[in-house]
Amino acid sequence: MLTTTEILKKVRELEIKSKKLTSDLFTGEYHSAFKGRGMSFKEVREYYPGDDIRFIDWNVSARFGHPYSKVFEEERELTVMLLIDVSGSSLFGTRNGRKKDIATEIAAVLAFSAVNNADKVGMILYSDKIEKYIPPKKGKQHALYSIRQLLSVESEKKGTNLEAALRLFKNTTRQKSIAFILSDFIDTNYADALRVASNKHDVIGVKIYDKMDRRLPSAGMLRVSDAETGKEKWVNTSSKLVRHHYENEFFRISDYCNSIFKKSGADLLHIRTDEDYVKVLQQFFISRNK
Repeated sequence: MLTTTEILKKVRELEIKSKKLTSDLFTGEYHSAFKGRGMSFKEVREYYPGDDIRFIDWNVSARFGHPYSKVFEEERELTVMLLIDVSGSSLFGTRNGRKKDIATEIAAVLAFSAVNNADKVGMILYSDKIEKYIPPKKGKQHALYSIRQLLSVESEKKGTNLEAALRLFKNTTRQKSIAFILSDFIDTNYADALRVASNKHDVIGVKIYDKMDRRLPSAGMLRVSDAETGKEKWVNTSSKLVRHHYENEFFRISDYCNSIFKKSGADLLHIRTDEDYVKVLQQFFISRNK
């Protein structure tokens, strides 16, 4: 458990890093990757050849004796919700930090990208239950508060229930929003909830996994513990069959996740803890603009 001093120091470090990334790398890309809620009236100006005649303001035109057009602009204000898995398995990691550490960095980048675009940002932190719900608001101080809460959450030996988080998101978010789900998706039974959420909202999954989630090292007999249940057992990692079954289970979970997101019409990104998540996010934002 981090002390208050350590949390504040970490928040400051994340703020500095995220600020640089959002200003240097994501300028314009985040903004154009997501559409606003629609068009709103801005002003009336004199008609120019080529203007859509449907937008002529006939009352103003009659008053001044020549045509005037209504001008509209995109309603840019968006709500970004970050659904973050803080279950026991998020504490695992062998390269560049734990999965939760990578998720926290990505959450900070997304939160500050939203703040820079005057969008609202909120969080749902979940394990096998809802750990914390932070309603969406604007502003840097709210983003910093949200990141502090994420760093403070204790998640040892807790399972995963994405369905509950998606259900809360649906029930508390009325207008169309953007939802990023940061998780390793070692979970089941969230297909229906994801489909319902994706029907109304723009949902993007970010699957964060570690190199050792896929492959066991050949290191002889090891006593291992399940991060979410606490159950312990001995595993012969020297056995090719054991390592083969372990890798197959990783692909089974990945295929299940890929299939559910595809059927729901939601996007899914894959980020390994030792890879550059910045490049993955950049490529995603750019692909949205094509």
